[in-house]
Amino acid sequence: MLTGTQIAVIGGDARQLEIIRKLTELDAKLSLIGFEQLDHAFSGAVKEKIDEVDFSHIDAIILPVPGTGLEGQIETIFSNEKVTLEEEILSQTPAHCTVYSGITNSYLTGVTKSADRRLVQLFERDDVAIYNSIPTVEGTIMMAIQHTDFTIHGSNIAVIGLGRVGMSVARTFRALGAKVKVGARKSEHIARITEMGLTPFNLKEIEDAVKDVDICINTAPHLVVTASVISKMPTHTLIIDLASKPGGTDFRYAEKRGVKALLAPGLPGIVAPKTAGQILANVLSQLIMEDLQKRKGNTK
Repeated sequence: MLTGTQIAVIGGDARQLEIIRKLTELDAKLSLIGFEQLDHAFSGAVKEKIDEVDFSHIDAIILPVPGTGLEGQIETIFSNEKVTLEEEILSQTPAHCTVYSGITNSYLTGVTKSADRRLVQLFERDDVAIYNSIPTVEGTIMMAIQHTDFTIHGSNIAVIGLGRVGMSVARTFRALGAKVKVGARKSEHIARITEMGLTPFNLKEIEDAVKDVDICINTAPHLVVTASVISKMPTHTLIIDLASKPGGTDFRYAEKRGVKALLAPGLPGIVAPKTAGQILANVLSQLIMEDLQKRKGNTK
């Protein structure tokens, strides 16, 4: 249980509702910032403005999956209030206060470091990323069906990257009857692709590999699907980029050439917010509970 633990949940989308529900069930006391338009009420959770919260008692801060913007602004779906996470706020918290976010950027990393507060990126964890790959794959299938006039079965699909998402995407599209090739750089990934019964290619050969693809799915978080690569694709090719913003695709050139390219980060929160929220809620509650037990142990 999290009795006596005080947590600030700042902004976010429908996924945060599952996190709030789980933490209140564990008897944590929550300050909800950026939720004044939320109709639902949770026992043990109070809606507050950021300047009304006494951060000197806050044991943990939970941010939305994207964390903050590059100027500290926080996305608030359930509020019109402008919410910004500043170093001054973090400095008011106890030294043990931990900030939880899905991902980070230069601002969030810098402000937590300056305030000397621990930052935990949930999406860096294997368990979260693997669980999240399930709704991500379902969302990718949905987009492929919506934006093409041919079946997935029998189509040529190139998946870029064999990370935790890439592996799930490749395996599932193969199970749907597609002819799947997967691009990677590491020799062990090439070996794994072969073991999975898929067609491997080295990313150095990507321009040759995409000459016959119907759908190209990128999971690499850096520019891989360049203008040169897109120029080799058939014009009917659909590009679905699952990497975090700004993605790994030259969207400007894709539009110029008439190739449909879709940036689709955060699919779990779009296609299955309840499941995606439960995944985060379970991991978060476990981490906060472990942190609480550690502090209790240190005070004995």
